[in-house]
Amino acid sequence: MFLACVVAVQIYYGWGRVLAPWLEVAPGALLATLILTFISYALRSLRVYDYFHAQLRGGFTLCFKLTLQHNLLNNLLPMRTGEISFPVLMARYFDVPATASVPVLFWFRLMDLHALVAIALFAVGDAWLAQSYLLPVTLLWMLLPLAAYFAHNGLASQFAGASHGSKKFVAKVLASLPQTPREFWRAWLWTWINWLVKLGVFAWVFQLFAPVPWSVAGLAAIAGDISSVLPIHGVAGAGTYEAGIVAALLPFKIAPDIALSAAVNLHLFLLGSTMLGGLVAVFLPGREKGELPSM
Repeated sequence: MFLACVVAVQIYYGWGRVLAPWLEVAPGALLATLILTFISYALRSLRVYDYFHAQLRGGFTLCFKLTLQHNLLNNLLPMRTGEISFPVLMARYFDVPATASVPVLFWFRLMDLHALVAIALFAVGDAWLAQSYLLPVTLLWMLLPLAAYFAHNGLASQFAGASHGSKKFVAKVLASLPQTPREFWRAWLWTWINWLVKLGVFAWVFQLFAPVPWSVAGLAAIAGDISSVLPIHGVAGAGTYEAGIVAALLPFKIAPDIALSAAVNLHLFLLGSTMLGGLVAVFLPGREKGELPSM
């Protein structure tokens, strides 16, 4: 899939033409987008740090290192295998067992998907002049988190007090999820802040390479990210990322060659910032065996 993407870009557009617009990007704009991208990484770290505050107290720098490493592996490895690094790193750096970190990671991903779809619905509503059917769909979608919270409470009460077997395991998993409205809504707040910053930056980058309205650029950024959370995800997302963006822009009559070129360059920005984050993580302090996390 990776090689097919590289060859397809060369055949249908040419790598020289694809990369040429980078020469026209103002250095200040590039620096600003990189800074904002790293702010989104910090916000993602804050979500983890806030959620596991009891275990991570005083270790935000180490949590930031974990986030950068997890992001690097997640974006480069195929088929979502990079997600495995999160429970591994949580256990290595903070002694948080997989039974606590894996359910929370799954919960985070559900929050991410919900936020992405919600923002996409708002963007589509703006781009398509608020089609009448979008309003009730959007309202129902926005109520899903509340329904999920009550469903979790109902399941937790059923398995409460289990002392052995699979029921005890399920109770332990449910105990790692939000137990109070404060924990629940704080996690959603960090999720939304992070995605608004990240998608705003990526929409800006997309507009640097394609003359499209802000709402359309936002949809392109959302489509790229949604393609990366699907199980079908190639090495470094090559092919699937671009296909998601081009497909999302078809209803807006964006020329496929322009959409493909901008999608490839947005993807290159994503990979470049990801690898820069991985490089920064190398220089952040780690945790020696037996040592407590520290700032």
